Amino acid sequence: MEEEEQLRSFLFVMTYMLLKRRRDINTANTHRRNEIHRRIRHRQYFFQRQRRMLMMMIAGGIRSNVRIRTRPWTTTQSTDWWERVVMTEFQPSDWLDKFRMSRDTFFYLCDKLRPRLARQDTSFRLALPVEKRVAVALWRLASNIEYRTISSLFGVGKSTVCRCVRDMCHAIVALLSSVYLRSPSEQELEDSAHLFLSHWGFPHCVAAIATLHTAIITPSNNASDYANPAGWLSVVSQVAVSGRGQFWDVCASFPGGTEPADILQNSSLWASAAEGGLSPNPTPTFMGKPLRYVLVGEACYPVQSWLMKAFPEEKGRRATHTALTERQRLFNRSLSRALRVCDEALLRLRARWQCLSKRNDCGLDVVPTMILACCILHNMCESHGDAFKAEWQAEVSETESPQPNHKHLLSTSLDQSQAEEVRHLFCDYFEQNE
Repeated sequence: MEEEEQLRSFLFVMTYMLLKRRRDINTANTHRRNEIHRRIRHRQYFFQRQRRMLMMMIAGGIRSNVRIRTRPWTTTQSTDWWERVVMTEFQPSDWLDKFRMSRDTFFYLCDKLRPRLARQDTSFRLALPVEKRVAVALWRLASNIEYRTISSLFGVGKSTVCRCVRDMCHAIVALLSSVYLRSPSEQELEDSAHLFLSHWGFPHCVAAIATLHTAIITPSNNASDYANPAGWLSVVSQVAVSGRGQFWDVCASFPGGTEPADILQNSSLWASAAEGGLSPNPTPTFMGKPLRYVLVGEACYPVQSWLMKAFPEEKGRRATHTALTERQRLFNRSLSRALRVCDEALLRLRARWQCLSKRNDCGLDVVPTMILACCILHNMCESHGDAFKAEWQAEVSETESPQPNHKHLLSTSLDQSQAEEVRHLFCDYFEQNE
């Protein structure tokens, strides 16, 4: 009996193991078949997707060919518009109107920015050529139109337009600042002093300083700090303009409510000029005395031995006008005439790059870099002799908000006593020449 019980137990165990082995084999076969079917379905889906994309590309090519034959170039498909119209059919006037520079200057800019803007193709898409990236960004800077409009025009996504603008502005500041926005050499100082005397009638002067307000959207924090004296929100920039109407120094990172004197005192221009950085060695002479070159500015700036401003004509807001001497009035008129170099340079800057004349909807992290990039592009176009169209200036004058007036801000807290001696020396010069 015991042997029979052992045999039955043995047979039961063997039967169970055989059944389990058979079940495991069937399960493994089922998993294998499911995996094979899954891979087949995935491959079929992949091939179908490729086929649909190919058919869409073929259909898109057919539609674009139809548009080319039946419509003018202004309404052709965006990719064809860039590759065929812009690159092959644009006339010199078209380059100036759309990109605010000549064709030669455009390709010069592309070559200079290529180390920072060139991208590699990937397995999923072809990288945009540097020329197209630069064209997208320049179109935005020149017109300040919406991203979606530029997106449709060039056949790229809105995020791509935004990225092109950011990348190009940063590349310009990084690669071209040392060429087109730098401290002047001794020869450039002498040339600028000669131009101020011959064109503007002010001697021994190498630059004029002024402010530029760029309208912005309402910031998320401290919006009241960005309200300028005219009542609208802006970022204020300080510029130093040479006798040629080009920018030597730009400080573009202050809220619109900041006073110009505070910007000047916190800028590198203040430290450089105070230490004699804007005058050659040995010190040039003026009216028989050694005197460093000077800058000119409006009444909102403090008078220094290197910074001349007009004699005040009133003592505070409620006081009557003071009696200026004839030589002081002559000095004020001459200085006011010299300050026109800033007005003309800033007007040409805003007219060429209208992102500075209209409200800029970019973030505050981008606006200062964009302002610097536009100033560098202005200097580059002026240096290359690119034409400037009068209609640009007329358009800006009619549409933009007037720049805030800082003339009512009379700065005296940082005035130097020895600066009065320098200012009276200029009065002697104008009185003698009168």
